[in-house]
Amino acid sequence: MLLADPCDSIRKNSTHFRPACQAEPGEVMSTGSSKSLDSRAWRDLYKAALFEVDKTRLPDRITRAEEALVVRARELFRMAGDNIEEEQALDDTMYALHALRSTSQTSHRITHRSEAA
Repeated sequence: MLLADPCDSIRKNSTHFRPACQAEPGEVMSTGSSKSLDSRAWRDLYKAALFEVDKTRLPDRITRAEEALVVRARELFRMAGDNIEEEQALDDTMYALHALRSTSQTSHRITHRSEAA
């Protein structure tokens, strides 16, 4: 899936996270605190998708979480240092989101079949 601007979704859905694409020119961020804030943002969006009970909102929640993962992965790629643990967490989370999307689509199809019968 090609995303026009993955930061748009994050801007709309996160009050505590400012991705690199939103940084003001010349602005300096503390690397110590920005890592935990950036990490918390994608984790919050993932949890929102994971615990969404409204099946009609679930696909949008999954998409927003996936977009946040992509943004964070790009940020980590540009950062110096050892980010292996968070990179692995991003991979695991993306896999889990794909599984969640797949199972929600499957359960949606099963529900429609049983209603048609």
